[in-house]
Amino acid sequence: MALHRLEDFDPDYRDSFQGNDIKGFGVYTEGSDEKIGTVNDALVDEEGHFRYLVVDLGFWIFGKKVLLPVGRSRIDYNSDRIYAIGMTREQAENLPEFDERRTLDYDYEEQVRGVYRNPSYQTDAVATATPTYDRNTYNYQHEPSLYGLNDQDHQTLRLYEERLIAGKKRRKTGEVAVGKHIETETARIAVPVEREHVVIERITPEDAGRVVSASEANFREGEVARVELHEETPDIGKEAVLREEVRVKKVVEQETVETQGTVRREELDVNAPGLPVEER
Repeated sequence: MALHRLEDFDPDYRDSFQGNDIKGFGVYTEGSDEKIGTVNDALVDEEGHFRYLVVDLGFWIFGKKVLLPVGRSRIDYNSDRIYAIGMTREQAENLPEFDERRTLDYDYEEQVRGVYRNPSYQTDAVATATPTYDRNTYNYQHEPSLYGLNDQDHQTLRLYEERLIAGKKRRKTGEVAVGKHIETETARIAVPVEREHVVIERITPEDAGRVVSASEANFREGEVARVELHEETPDIGKEAVLREEVRVKKVVEQETVETQGTVRREELDVNAPGLPVEER
């Protein structure tokens, strides 16, 4: 049973009170009409039902704040007053102090309820030692004397409205597949090669016409000079080299989109023909 500050639960809560703010109302005892403090805040449950008024007891106990169950209060909108039904100074002294930094758990609320339940205003130790309800099944409806609202003391008509709640859901818009395939092409490369050929030169010696002896003039038939010829041809091979890297990643782009929906709101209908009605 989590409790929330009124403004945290509904920042526009003043609209439900025709622009008025219950915070700041003076808190008085019933009967003696003695001012004991002011309303500092209000606490509601997860469904928005009023459960407590946070009362600053500055006129009785300086600096102490306590919780007043709404069923023990009477609201007078004409005078901007809250009357604490049955509240006494002894009861206020026995109430545990409210601290916004403290967790409002079941045990703390039981301390508060224990003081209001017992007409003799039992101590906290007795109240927590003899619990009346089970923490696992307790419900505020079990104690209407503490949390019940009635037409006599709380003439408030709650008006509800719907509002859009923005959410997001993720859906797949597509898929990008990045792979690779092989393409072939004809590449050209220039290779310098060498080729041998025979050059036959005929020259006239300087002593041409000289008379030679028979032994020097050795006439032989079939003499052959052999010269081997060579040439180079291209020898093409292949090797693999790294050309480039391809990195695949996702980036997220943010944008704001507007959407709309139909919401309902309750408005007040006053049917009082010819009767004096004042709206505040």
